[in-house]
Amino acid sequence: MRSSVLKHIRTVFSVLVLLIFVYLFIDFRGTLGEKAFGPILYLQFAPSLLKFVIAGVAASTGFIVIIILTLITGRTYCSFLCPLGIVQDVFSRLGGMIKRRFRRYGYKKPYTWLRYFILVLTAGILILGGVYVLTILDPYSIFGRFMTYFAQPVVLLVNNILATLLGKFDIYALYRVDIVAYELAAYIIPVAFLVLVGLLAFRHGRLYCNTVCPVGSLLGLLSKLSVFRIRFEEEKCTRCGRCAMACKSSCIDFLNKHIDVSRCVNCFNCLDSCSENAMSYGPVRLRRSTKKEVTDPSRRNFITGSILLLTGASQLARAQTDPPVPTKESTVREDRLYPVSPPGSVSIESYISRCTACSLCVIACPTRVLQPSVSEYGFASIMQPRMDFHSGFCNYDCNRCTDVCPTGAIMPLMIEAKKLTQLGKAVFIKENCIVHTEKTACGACSEHCPTKACHMVPYEGNLLIPEVKDDICIGCGACEYACPTKPYKAIFVDGNPVHEAALKPEAEELEAAPDDFLF
Repeated sequence: MRSSVLKHIRTVFSVLVLLIFVYLFIDFRGTLGEKAFGPILYLQFAPSLLKFVIAGVAASTGFIVIIILTLITGRTYCSFLCPLGIVQDVFSRLGGMIKRRFRRYGYKKPYTWLRYFILVLTAGILILGGVYVLTILDPYSIFGRFMTYFAQPVVLLVNNILATLLGKFDIYALYRVDIVAYELAAYIIPVAFLVLVGLLAFRHGRLYCNTVCPVGSLLGLLSKLSVFRIRFEEEKCTRCGRCAMACKSSCIDFLNKHIDVSRCVNCFNCLDSCSENAMSYGPVRLRRSTKKEVTDPSRRNFITGSILLLTGASQLARAQTDPPVPTKESTVREDRLYPVSPPGSVSIESYISRCTACSLCVIACPTRVLQPSVSEYGFASIMQPRMDFHSGFCNYDCNRCTDVCPTGAIMPLMIEAKKLTQLGKAVFIKENCIVHTEKTACGACSEHCPTKACHMVPYEGNLLIPEVKDDICIGCGACEYACPTKPYKAIFVDGNPVHEAALKPEAEELEAAPDDFLF
């Protein structure tokens, strides 16, 4: 096709995709529902690949669809379906609006050694069972972290301001939502990549896609075999250079009438800029060449090996009375041997090997118990969500995180099964408990325990003190979150390296829970 209509189709479609993904991450009311995430996330390459290869989920074949799409149409995924790629187009467009020279890209030689080094490094670490490099560089995960830690708080702030203003006129269509503050270290990587990707796109268009992104590099290799691609109509080309100036991938060498298809993301800007109709998009034309072509067997082997590798390979509800406020600070640290991984993650090792830290589960969690890790899983797993029971608790009747995970790091888990999955065990520290230190009645931990694994037993006089039944404790953290002692809790959850099965609590134990308990 020689019409610039292709560019307008691409622009409209990519805007719709970007809006869907933005809404997916800022939808704090959950209007879409968890089941809507599957179809939307199906065509995200890295999450689908991890879920298929590592988790063995046959239904997660979106990456195969992308491979087939690339072999037919070239790197249309990067312009039509990748949210970070579309965001880069927005940045490059802003660059052009601020200063015209930013829109004049021109042909530049590729950083071939760097892009393939990063690709091989990422693939090698994946083969060895690590996902750290992919976690940091995956375009979907970069976009997800930015939306989670920056965009959604801004939306919540605007919502709260409007809710306050409307409330003065007795209009309650909006309600205030707490804005969660994460650890300062959790913002370092999102900020770094926002600056990196933003500046590169602002000045150089798709340089990140064609130099750093391992997904872009892999799809670039496959696009060399694509059936449809942009090409020169040599008899019409006047070598004016407009196509090269409009190419945000800097892949058009107009002097030699050559297009580096491995870097071309099919934005169709060149078709729109060519006044002579010398650029077209269509199937490859098979023709005899007067020059003897030299094949590169190592490149073919790399592509073949890559294909074989891919194909084979809201807060806690208050009690009827508020818990007492301690007058002394607790002194005994919580000796947590293992962090607590989300329900459905099976084990810490399995979880960190599959999670790309896209933070979609953090957004979906209604109690904000999922927080980005800093050092809890180790440096190689920074930003992967963990259960932080100082920030929230795991709702007894909630399994949202198991429904939204696109990689299989958190596997689907029915509510009935989730209620019997032991993420960890509660550990009581008597030396921190105000019943022991201040001789004050409390029992907040027991009131909020959904299984009554944490229950009260006689202590001194009329006082009761907590006791834990390990076999029915599911490690939900309600006791830890409800405990009023600071800075260290009198009861905390120590994670299970491998999730275990808890015994089903007896009916009379469950009946002891208060009637207004909202779990």
